[in-house]
Amino acid sequence: MRFIITGGGTGGHIYPALAIARGLQEKYPQAEILYIGKDGGPEADLVPAAGFAFQSIRVRGLQRRLSLANVSALWQAGAAFFHARRIIAGFRPLAVIGTGGYVCGPVLLAAVFLKVPALIHEQNALPGVTTRLLARLVKLTALTFAGSEQYLPRGARFKVTGLPVRPEFSPGRREEARKALDLPPEGFFILSFGGSQGARTINRAMREVIERFRHRRDVRILHVTGPAQYEEFRKGFALPETGNTTIKPYLYEMPLALSAADLVVCRAGAATLAEITVTGTPAILVPYPYATGNHQEFNARALEREGAAIVLKDEELTGEKLANQIEKLLADPGRLEAMARAGRRLGRPRALADILQCIEELMEEQKVHRHTGTKGQREKGARGERKKGTKGQGRKNSH
Repeated sequence: MRFIITGGGTGGHIYPALAIARGLQEKYPQAEILYIGKDGGPEADLVPAAGFAFQSIRVRGLQRRLSLANVSALWQAGAAFFHARRIIAGFRPLAVIGTGGYVCGPVLLAAVFLKVPALIHEQNALPGVTTRLLARLVKLTALTFAGSEQYLPRGARFKVTGLPVRPEFSPGRREEARKALDLPPEGFFILSFGGSQGARTINRAMREVIERFRHRRDVRILHVTGPAQYEEFRKGFALPETGNTTIKPYLYEMPLALSAADLVVCRAGAATLAEITVTGTPAILVPYPYATGNHQEFNARALEREGAAIVLKDEELTGEKLANQIEKLLADPGRLEAMARAGRRLGRPRALADILQCIEELMEEQKVHRHTGTKGQREKGARGERKKGTKGQGRKNSH
């Protein structure tokens, strides 16, 4: 059994692709998996490090304005299509799975051209350009958020599966997680971070939050600044003597921290929101304002509509506003519990299993199609032979 996985450019595309690759390996232990990524993209390092075969193609994205560079990008996309077609034809996969990014376009188009079942997984509430262009051509679009189908072209086949998260992210681990993090079982625990590189806006606001709650022994704060901003954050800033605050440049124990937290303050990347909803952690979301197509705000609003999160826009965020919002939630445990329940309703811990099931169904459909096609060709051939034989017999009898 052979599968091709494609997706790249950012971790948001690569990590779900790797999760699906690992899931396929576990489900089909004899499977061979080839990952096709962008030449020079981060996947060129991450994929081999994860133990998967990797091939690259040269491709780059279109700029969102008229530009001569777009002519070159289109030419390169055409060359990438033929390159991908050669790879797919040589590897002969049972299915091709894409998770977004510019590299997905030519690879999935080549799969469609070669009549190989193709699936694309969309992480964000607002589907990206690649997904919207391919949704009608591929066999199935797997969506992370319910409601995203409204942005797909009419006639596109879709299924809401959620986004795969690591098994360490799971509900109902609060007590275990607090013990592992050396936190008391009682008290209000706030986790705040701005992604792997941090977020300057959230960092600025959290300084005031820490000041506001520095004397509260019933409140614990763990703030993750991002490696590049750690020294700047700590400069001239004294931690509270109550010892209720911990500052870290990076957090390796994120599954434990999210499970232990009573509230999280963070950006609204799709992977982060999938983890938050699976653990059922109430959230104050500050979408990154420069995300392509403003997709982080679409993600955040999807949670807000269901009552699982509160959204504060980046340009409006201040320390006072954030601290006031936290105080309101502290005084309203009923609302926090309702947010946690809403998050758990949205969480999809079986996302990976559902995506693997979709892939299996596409392969079964392909088998039936091939069998029906072959049978039809045989019957057509037999009819042709009978017709030919009858005609010949007639001529023979006429003599």
